[in-house]
Amino acid sequence: MLWGWSPAACVSQGFLVIVMPVEEEFVVIGSSDPTVAVLGGSITLPCRVFPAMNVENMELRWFRSNFTEAVFIYQNQQEQREEQLPQYTGRTSLVKEFLTWGEAILHIHNVQAFDDGLYTCFFRKGSFYESANLELKVAGVGSAPQVHITGPEEDGVRVVCKASGWFPKPQVQWRALSEEKFLMFSETHVQNAEGLFSVEAALVVKHRSSRNVTCSLLNPILSQEKAMAIFIPEDFFPRTSPWMSAFVAILTLLMLLLLGTAYYTKREHTAKCQEMQEWEKLHREKEEDQWAKEEALKARDELQADLDWRKSVYLAAWSKAQLYADWRKEKFQPLSVTLDPESAHPNLAVSDEKSTVTWKNTTKDPGKHCSILGREGITSGRCYWVVEIRNGDRSEWSLGVCRGDVERTYWYQESPERGFWAVGQYLQYYCVYSNFVIPLSCRQVPHRVGVFLDLKEGDVSFYNMTDGSHMFSFPLASSSGALFPYFMLRSGDVSLTICSVVGGPAETPVPLNNLPSSLEEPSPNTVPDSSWWLFLELQTP
Repeated sequence: MLWGWSPAACVSQGFLVIVMPVEEEFVVIGSSDPTVAVLGGSITLPCRVFPAMNVENMELRWFRSNFTEAVFIYQNQQEQREEQLPQYTGRTSLVKEFLTWGEAILHIHNVQAFDDGLYTCFFRKGSFYESANLELKVAGVGSAPQVHITGPEEDGVRVVCKASGWFPKPQVQWRALSEEKFLMFSETHVQNAEGLFSVEAALVVKHRSSRNVTCSLLNPILSQEKAMAIFIPEDFFPRTSPWMSAFVAILTLLMLLLLGTAYYTKREHTAKCQEMQEWEKLHREKEEDQWAKEEALKARDELQADLDWRKSVYLAAWSKAQLYADWRKEKFQPLSVTLDPESAHPNLAVSDEKSTVTWKNTTKDPGKHCSILGREGITSGRCYWVVEIRNGDRSEWSLGVCRGDVERTYWYQESPERGFWAVGQYLQYYCVYSNFVIPLSCRQVPHRVGVFLDLKEGDVSFYNMTDGSHMFSFPLASSSGALFPYFMLRSGDVSLTICSVVGGPAETPVPLNNLPSSLEEPSPNTVPDSSWWLFLELQTP
């Protein structure tokens, strides 16, 4: 397997920490605050393991966004340059004096603009490895601004300010002698091959009182500023003709007379039409009320017809639809599931009625999978059951189906290849367990989850019974054999309870305005679009 990320990676307040899913040998700690470097200077990126130990015989690697984008590699107690990115050749070194203390400090010389961004510090000991992320912010102050006058404009004087060699993009500001800021000006930026920015800002000065102007450039990271002022001579401003002033005064007087005449004419016209307008208003309101009533009745009939059509289409091809649980239940038989105490992990407690599973001791976190199976093995047909999750949003759990011969001792991987088809919560995310952890987007917290097992069509689907929406569907292999209801607790004060679906209360109905616009079946393995989705490769035990 190519180097990948462990699904147990998490971000804590203040430090970036990697937590091990199997056995806790060490964790990698890096600075949570960005490190600032000046262009052309040198910088050190700190990284250490906890607890402190000698890391001279470990493989140490610093890389960018991908594992193969190596910035520095230390292996077999010496630097390895074969996989190093060319732009870092001869510019990186390791402070070896601190390796015995568990610290891997990377020294970068002659900092360049492309050094800006995220870095990953990676430690590997045997088959065990962990990593942490650090951010490097590169900043550089370029040339002082050069300000010159390009010529008069139609309504003022155009002044241009230019500068180059800045990183990141500088903040430009124009000020008058009174420190008043000019808000209206044009600004363009160009980035050269080395990643440095050149800026050009143009300002049109319209008032003679603002003949002293200053252009300033500010580096937002270093808070360093460079400025240059310029004085605009009186002769550069366009002169106003005396005939133009007289024309403007006459035009203003004529406009006032015209507005006065229009005002009196409009007032007389308004007085004559007021009674007619009031009568028309009453008549129009009466017609609008009648029309609104007719439209409401028409909309109700259309909505009912549309609902009837959608349901008829669903019933005609229900096996391909993944719309809402209430509609799907019409073709599935409710299954009365009871828990099998003989299949339960020693840390789990089963209620007397064999319907609820909790921890025996909630004060101790076992940090591993603790599971139990349903007593009933399912070999054919279509059935479903509903599970209520208490405190599920603050815990780690999963539920679904599994084969009867699966391995469930200590830590194991929940994936279809190993005989598990399950969904649950992991690291504060609702997700699907497969070769990859696929986070799910739920409109409401799934306090109840419905499991719909279809052995005729060969799939198992999960629904959020709180709002009836579809969560995910797995395809089933034809050789899956007998399947058993599966329940797993991993951490937190959580309990899973099998609800009575035979003659029990109905789930929350789905509002009509939430009906989908299409009844096409999405692919079972399609991940919905979302800006926060992650794909984390599971570590094979």
